[in-house]
Amino acid sequence: MTSRKRLTPEESRSSALAAARALLIETGPQSVTLKAVSTRIGRTHANLLHHFGSASGLQKALAEHLARSVCETIIDAVRASRAGLGSAREVVDLAFDAFDREGAGALTSWMLLTGNEDALDPIISTIHDLVDEIAPDEASHGSQPGRIHGDTLTLVLMALGDALIGGALAKALGLPRDAARERATAMLEASLAEYEQG
Repeated sequence: MTSRKRLTPEESRSSALAAARALLIETGPQSVTLKAVSTRIGRTHANLLHHFGSASGLQKALAEHLARSVCETIIDAVRASRAGLGSAREVVDLAFDAFDREGAGALTSWMLLTGNEDALDPIISTIHDLVDEIAPDEASHGSQPGRIHGDTLTLVLMALGDALIGGALAKALGLPRDAARERATAMLEASLAEYEQG
């Protein structure tokens, strides 16, 4: 009989969130249950209850984890883009991929459908923190106040909508699959040009 390695509370939570994220990407948000996650990481249901309190608590923690990870990546890309080291398309791709391939879009719609809207609070809060991190630069460049907030709102809504129905809608309209990404890129490029002139 082999004994399981004793994990610290942080390691246990991190392991559970990594498994939950993998389940989300592989089989969708409905599969992110305490039972499925505990089975995947070889822990007990009680262990996960201890760390998250409920399936809703696990999903809320997953939403926060996804949002933080995505926003950290996006803010690095925005900084690189502003420094001339990256492109607007890279920022767009990161945002769109977060909602599509990384499962944030599916998780968002699942939270809304199951009446667990408060689980979206961490995503909204983290995106707000991202904008506040970037926005102070606007004042020193003479940018229009709130412009970056509007750009962020548009980008997030476009990425979420694209994750949910982008493929089918683009096909129905006879547009290339990446048409929404192209439009988002054009918006950001125009915004970056205005930022650089300010």
